[in-house]
Amino acid sequence: MNIGEAAKASGISRKMIRYYEEIALLQPGRTANGYRVYGPQDIHTLRFIGAARRLGFSVADVKALLALWQDRSRSSADVKRLTDGHITALRARVAELNAMIGTLETLAGACDGDARPHCPIINRIASTADPSSA
Repeated sequence: MNIGEAAKASGISRKMIRYYEEIALLQPGRTANGYRVYGPQDIHTLRFIGAARRLGFSVADVKALLALWQDRSRSSADVKRLTDGHITALRARVAELNAMIGTLETLAGACDGDARPHCPIINRIASTADPSSA
């Protein structure tokens, strides 16, 4: 099938399919005139990539997962180690996001939201951006 059909069958956009090929996550066949040709295994690989990306794995981690998926003699400990690292990174990101929410809630609570120009939200952002305040 061509790239349009592969995109439809896999749920991955043409642009992303080209990108995955460019970074060697996918290596479809080519016709004599250079057109990409995708088979069932390519679609399965694209779906695997899509599922891993929806779980938040980085491209580098997806590459590692693909290698592990394709290695039938893999150790599940390697997959678990990679996944545990991803969980740790996600928990750190959640903590960062919660801290941002807390800061924004505090700032929003301190802002009167009226017609006056004074705004603690703008003041905080400006003071954080000011190199002399460091």
